[in-house]
Amino acid sequence: MSVLHVPGAHRSDLPPFDHRSLGREEIIRPYPRYRRYLAEEPVHWSSAGGAWYVFGHRPTVEALGSADFTRGGLVFPPGCDALTRLVRDWLVFLDPPRHTRLRSVLAGRFTLAAVRSLRPRIQRVADDLVAALAGRPEIDLVADFATRLPLHVMCDLLGLPAADREWLHRRALALQQASSTRQGDYAAAEEAARDLGGYFRRAAADPAEDGLLAPLVRAGCTPDEVAGTGVHLLTAGHETTAHLIGKSVLALLDHPEVLRSRPVFTADHVDELIRYDGPVQMVSRRAARDVVLGGRRVRAGDKVVLVLGAANRDPDRFARPDELRLDRAPRGHCGFGYGAHRCLGAALAGLEAQLALTALVRALPAPHAAGQPVRYHHDLIFHGPRTLPLRTGWPG
Repeated sequence: MSVLHVPGAHRSDLPPFDHRSLGREEIIRPYPRYRRYLAEEPVHWSSAGGAWYVFGHRPTVEALGSADFTRGGLVFPPGCDALTRLVRDWLVFLDPPRHTRLRSVLAGRFTLAAVRSLRPRIQRVADDLVAALAGRPEIDLVADFATRLPLHVMCDLLGLPAADREWLHRRALALQQASSTRQGDYAAAEEAARDLGGYFRRAAADPAEDGLLAPLVRAGCTPDEVAGTGVHLLTAGHETTAHLIGKSVLALLDHPEVLRSRPVFTADHVDELIRYDGPVQMVSRRAARDVVLGGRRVRAGDKVVLVLGAANRDPDRFARPDELRLDRAPRGHCGFGYGAHRCLGAALAGLEAQLALTALVRALPAPHAAGQPVRYHHDLIFHGPRTLPLRTGWPG
């Protein structure tokens, strides 16, 4: 029998979940908090969060793949006109048919075969960045490596000048202040949206022939669609991958036996690292109609937050889910989404992480934590460290 949705109601012994209330340590390690909801109420109505939180793997995958749940756009405060104009054309916020039309233009550039052809280019970037670390006894892995590799690769794919990379990175970070779980600075994000929107509209007027913007222009996309898609590729294509690399290194530091073996990282290894602690912890949807999800009746218009990080630790789907096991083949993880909204760049991010991690563990003599705090962004959407002090093993 379905459980009727009563707004504001929740189990008396289970506090209403609200991701906005998580403290610094819980942002870094949200899994103990997730665990109770996974066990007791995998589809949970929260009066505090004003939304359904979906923790279980099965209902998460069901919602991700169902037309009963739509993406829609973010809602910003008054005065955020540039943000609204820019973000409304992001693929992640579009539903069919616009989503299908825009995604189909770029899909051929992100197939497995197309991404494999990029391997030599990505390998060169990884090798050059690792070479620049040689002899340094201590580094910030995020600033010195994890951010630089995907930023270099994505700017190259977009056909953007190398001289603009650092500016684009700073503007992308400012834009993410509007993220729904970050302690938002909307003024900074609005300014960044104006800057980035203008930059990509100018780039669309004369796109590099071999870059990702040119096919959008040839397909008749509007300047706003080109700009929105370009900024989305930039932010999702480098910030998320940077977090994937950073969080993977953190996980490996807790497993020194893996580091000592200096493995060549494979796609399965990276999939397990994503399942274990992925760079996107949650995404949101709206119910398009009344629907039953995980035995709970969700009403049309209700907000539904899909907690991907919890779904990937669901013991009903993954044996011993709180263990990192690189010999696991974690088929069915939803760290890159699922269905029509599965991350367009999933194969690219996976290959970047494989090559980055392999280059790091082979080059650094004895990587270990530097004894300084790892600082995270206060964010469960773009989830990862903003600093990661690391001792390399080279003498000082």
